[in-house]
Amino acid sequence: MPGFPIFASRRVRQTPFTERVESAPLSGYTVYNHMLLPATFSSLEDDYAHLKKYVQIWDVAAERQVEIKGPDAHKLATMMSARDLRKAVPGKCYYAPLTDANGGMLNDPIALCLAADRFWFSIADSDVLYWALGLAEGLGLNVEISEPDVSPLAIQGPLADQLMTAVFGAEVSQLKFFNFGYFDWRGHSLLIARSGWSKQGGFEIYLHDTAFGLQLWDDIWQAGEPFSVRAGCPNLIERIEGGLLSFGNDMTRSDTPLECGLDKYCSLDSDVEFIGKSALLKQRDSGVTRSLAGLKIDDEPLRPVANTTPCRSGDTPCGYITSAVFSPDFDSNLAIAMLSHEISRDGQTIEAYLDGQWRQAVCTTLPF
Repeated sequence: MPGFPIFASRRVRQTPFTERVESAPLSGYTVYNHMLLPATFSSLEDDYAHLKKYVQIWDVAAERQVEIKGPDAHKLATMMSARDLRKAVPGKCYYAPLTDANGGMLNDPIALCLAADRFWFSIADSDVLYWALGLAEGLGLNVEISEPDVSPLAIQGPLADQLMTAVFGAEVSQLKFFNFGYFDWRGHSLLIARSGWSKQGGFEIYLHDTAFGLQLWDDIWQAGEPFSVRAGCPNLIERIEGGLLSFGNDMTRSDTPLECGLDKYCSLDSDVEFIGKSALLKQRDSGVTRSLAGLKIDDEPLRPVANTTPCRSGDTPCGYITSAVFSPDFDSNLAIAMLSHEISRDGQTIEAYLDGQWRQAVCTTLPF
């Protein structure tokens, strides 16, 4: 897919790290939450190979925070999240799908409980801020809704622990997955979580002040030189291999969490009430008719897809591909597809229309 320049503005914002990102061999941006998000550096394949062997520093400031604070913060957070957050405690992260009244996916953020009356939703690419504002206003809730000056910087890869220990001390390596703590850096207390959008392991540093962005990047970069650190970004090949779903690509408001395999993050059997629960209960009772699955596709390496492409079983349409790419490690084309439920089982052979031709594809569960 050809690339074109993206120009920053008040609508497409730069990040605290943009200057350093653009001094690296950046080759492509995308736009995420009205902000610049690096998409490739050296190349998709080279970035992927490096990520799986060393460590990278990712500017993911576009993962904006929606802060809910005040006496009714807990009530609103619980109402918005399909996952029961009533027992959420400070220091924990929670994957929390957000749904509309029909059960359609609105976002799939990470919820961070900072205090009993203060939550952050670290969001994927949609305007959750306005959803929260509308709910708070319409229901007359006593809360403050804002997008704070918080910009995540991710450290991802097999050597992430060594690099983070070099910068923040040995204690940071003791963090358990989806836990966060506060660590000193140049006299500032930084919230750091063991999390990130890769399967290679790592951390996300929630920088609380734009003014310190370049200094934080430089300190990590310098400490990372012995570990062959590079600037990187979420990688399409690695995330498809790992079955990491992309909101806006693999799931949209037209899809429900049950169709996306996110049942375990929906508290349908508890007495918690959240927006979309009744619709999801109805769908569960009647049975899902389609679901996300993986596809292995032989033949020549594919170009990454930019739009959905159709699938068929015999002459019958059976769904569509949402993401696809060639994986060097699997030596195969891999795809994520929304398919008819009866088709999506392991070993089922179908056809997918890619690069102008029908190709044979074999269904598999995710991750690959």
